[in-house]
Amino acid sequence: MDVMFYGAPGLIMAGALFMTYRVLRRWLQIRGAWNSGLTAEARCLRAFTTTHGGGNDTSVSTTLHHVYEFITHDGRVIRFEEENGPGTIIEGDYVTVYYTDGPQVVATAQAPSRGRHAAATFGIMAFLGVIVVFCVGFMVTYTKMSAMASDVAGF
Repeated sequence: MDVMFYGAPGLIMAGALFMTYRVLRRWLQIRGAWNSGLTAEARCLRAFTTTHGGGNDTSVSTTLHHVYEFITHDGRVIRFEEENGPGTIIEGDYVTVYYTDGPQVVATAQAPSRGRHAAATFGIMAFLGVIVVFCVGFMVTYTKMSAMASDVAGF
């Protein structure tokens, strides 16, 4: 029985910590692309949407994707996909991309908005932190309650 009261919160905490890692990693990548000073003109090769949900009368969420291609300053052709771009960009449009140099190029077509991006990132991380704190508090409370119950029962 204890496995359920430690395992479930442990799994939830692991998921929240993994999501925190992914959000922080993506924030650092985009910030690095903005701060690199490297820009290029990219062409939108494809724009498409994906939908999730909708089964059993649940809500449907739609995500807009863009596929961009550009040439780096050293002549490499880079193609990347980005989610949640503006709906006004269609196939064939040209946009400015910000990218990092090196063997692993990270690029974004999002215009620099450091304050808004940082606030959103830290808001998500604060929410995930609350989940972790709740799970730890739940496990500590369960440990104390089970210790009190065993003292009362004489075990």
